[in-house]
Amino acid sequence: MCHHICLIVTLTMNPAIDRMIAVDRLAFDDRAYILSSKDSPGGRGINAASVIHSFGGKTLAIFPAGGERGTRFENFMRDCGFPVATVPIRNDIRLNFTIVDRQGLTVKLNELGPRLDKAELANIEGTVEAQLVNAKWLMLCGSLPPGVPSDFYAQLIGRAKKRGVKTLLDTDGEPLSRGVEAGPTVVTPNQQEAERLLNTVLLTRSHSLAAARRIRAMGAESVVLSLGGRGAIGAVSWQGADQIWEATPPRIEAISPIGAGDALAAALTWSLNNGDDFPEALGWGVAAGSASAQLPGTRFATLDESGVVHADIDLRRVEGP
Repeated sequence: MCHHICLIVTLTMNPAIDRMIAVDRLAFDDRAYILSSKDSPGGRGINAASVIHSFGGKTLAIFPAGGERGTRFENFMRDCGFPVATVPIRNDIRLNFTIVDRQGLTVKLNELGPRLDKAELANIEGTVEAQLVNAKWLMLCGSLPPGVPSDFYAQLIGRAKKRGVKTLLDTDGEPLSRGVEAGPTVVTPNQQEAERLLNTVLLTRSHSLAAARRIRAMGAESVVLSLGGRGAIGAVSWQGADQIWEATPPRIEAISPIGAGDALAAALTWSLNNGDDFPEALGWGVAAGSASAQLPGTRFATLDESGVVHADIDLRRVEGP
């Protein structure tokens, strides 16, 4: 158990106001009618922090915020129930659109985000550094806004390591490939992110198993490759041996898979932070992701809802002693 607070710090470098628009029917070259529209605070790290908080974990969310949207974002975060650390920036944070029709067809439109200058970046680094003193985990979540060097997460992973803080990396593109090389405790790409990272297409189960092995060989201590409704594959060196585990959820009706990956990363970290072993944590991650995918909009499954799915997870070791 932790002697100091078992704090999980999340960093959301590119937070957003998420606008969820429900329409009657999405079709090319045809109009759709808006049935409802709702704004909420978004960003992978924010989502992860709210899941960890709802599971009873101790968390703190760090994010930059600027402009009129940044002010709205901070107002939203006042009601979140967990502590936050805001780093003021000059430019407006982004507005992202998610459009969903009655059939569950979804279109996501994301802005790139505000350009950050060197002083703002140094401020963010300083804020993270100050929180690492109390942290057991640092979760580095989501895209980097314009103007941020692609090795930004890699640098933070190095700093966290020096302080004995474990790291989870959940990002895409160049920040992911640079970050993996810095040796994070765990990296959690989804299928598309893994395909871009390895410049390959993952069509079969054996492709996915090979991909998890390859990403680990790039430097990550462990890899959780998230495969949506098919669960996740975990590659880890555990009890002195290289192992690959597979966690498969029961068949579910996925209503809104958006955010399921954030729930997976959050529950995985929460479980590891509680002292669970890797396979058990993998099971919790898949359970939370699957349970959240069953819920409409950007709602995340509670611990109880995730526990119901967790009881039905098929967890097996597919490689290693």
